[in-house]
Amino acid sequence: MKLQNTLTGKTEEFVPMDTKNVKVYTCGPTVYGYQHIGNYTAYIYWDILVRVLKLNGYIVKRVMNLTDVGHLVSDEDEGEDKMEKGARLAGKSVWEVAEFFADDFLKNFAALNLVEPTKICKASDYIEEDLNIIRTLKLKGYTYPTSDGIYYDTAKFPTYADFAHLNLQQLKAGARVKFNQEKHNISDFALWKIIKQGEKHDMQWPTPQDLWASKAMGYPGWHIECATIIKTELGDTIDIHTGGIDHIPVHHTNEIAQSEAANGVRLANYWLHCNFITIDGQKISKSLGNIYTFDDLAQKGFSHLDFKMWVIQGHFTSERNFSFESLEAAQTRLKNWQNWAVLRHQKSALGKKKLVATDTAGILAALSNNLNSAAALSIVDGIISQNDSVPSAQFLKFLDDCFGLALLESTPDISAKQKALLKKREAARADRDFATSDTLRQELSEQGVEVLDTIHGQIWHYR
Repeated sequence: MKLQNTLTGKTEEFVPMDTKNVKVYTCGPTVYGYQHIGNYTAYIYWDILVRVLKLNGYIVKRVMNLTDVGHLVSDEDEGEDKMEKGARLAGKSVWEVAEFFADDFLKNFAALNLVEPTKICKASDYIEEDLNIIRTLKLKGYTYPTSDGIYYDTAKFPTYADFAHLNLQQLKAGARVKFNQEKHNISDFALWKIIKQGEKHDMQWPTPQDLWASKAMGYPGWHIECATIIKTELGDTIDIHTGGIDHIPVHHTNEIAQSEAANGVRLANYWLHCNFITIDGQKISKSLGNIYTFDDLAQKGFSHLDFKMWVIQGHFTSERNFSFESLEAAQTRLKNWQNWAVLRHQKSALGKKKLVATDTAGILAALSNNLNSAAALSIVDGIISQNDSVPSAQFLKFLDDCFGLALLESTPDISAKQKALLKKREAARADRDFATSDTLRQELSEQGVEVLDTIHGQIWHYR
């Protein structure tokens, strides 16, 4: 199995720390608002990763976080906490907002038929563990205080710039005027933010006296949260860390600096980063008005799995441009697969057609080659195009294990009453009673079953 590793910049053979068990961490969403389709793209790509690992015989322990505190609007540790901003706009408490949007995210996660992580962790449940890592970093000399919090001194971590290939001198030269003058370096970041007098912040915890000289309330920085959850749930070193390319220069760079300074070992052996999707060639943003949710797609007649098919037609490292025309093509492709899947219920009406003999190894080989789902889909299309092919339930289960498109679940057999209508229609056609035949076809269509007449007899599929 090969994966493109951001750490080395190469596509390389995947060699886990353990021959059977693989530890995976996925950066989850900040639950302050509705997630748009671009946000979900990453989770679809990483779903393919988990599925391919399992198909290759690994036992996957995967952890994903939900950020419900500490993610500031600006990467420079300035501005409002995104959760506080979401609560203010919604007129609700932060806790209410976090629960509502976490539930909405997980509802769509399930509707996409994504493999559920071994554990989903809320950042706010790991405050003591955050403070313990900050305490370790302080003892090792990596922290310093400012008027608004405890900061990580990136100059103390010599390889800080290596992961993202940062030019720190260029960053310093291009620093904005509002750069926090208390920071030792432009790249330094907050481990723990202190709540100033008069500042509103619903989520707050006491700052320990050994970390802050005076009595103060505070909350964790965004970057410490993932480092803490990984250490607590998966250990000091994991096999695979996943996220978006926007995480590379700040969030993941900071995760590495904190974890490796505190633990003294590498954080992750393989880093996988997915690219963005654009709409009409432009970045998805509220200001451009090009944000779509799954509710928007549903209003246009598209399902979660239609969108999933669209995503896996591409590669996680490629920038993709979304359009409703391309989504419609993906919907058609999925429908073709479903129409093929229902043939397993109709073998007696298919004449010389036979159960397809498939090389599942070829499909798995494509997926194992850096998650090349597009190549794997093309192999399946080639199988479907064979005029004498009918899928077995076993093969459809394999495809569901590969892609999570719910082919078996979405293509059950028709009911006994519907089969009786088909037999009645067949008899009507034999008697050349085409009026009755058409009436029965319409009755079945109204029940969601479309009937086709072939040289071998009636074939049906779901509308």
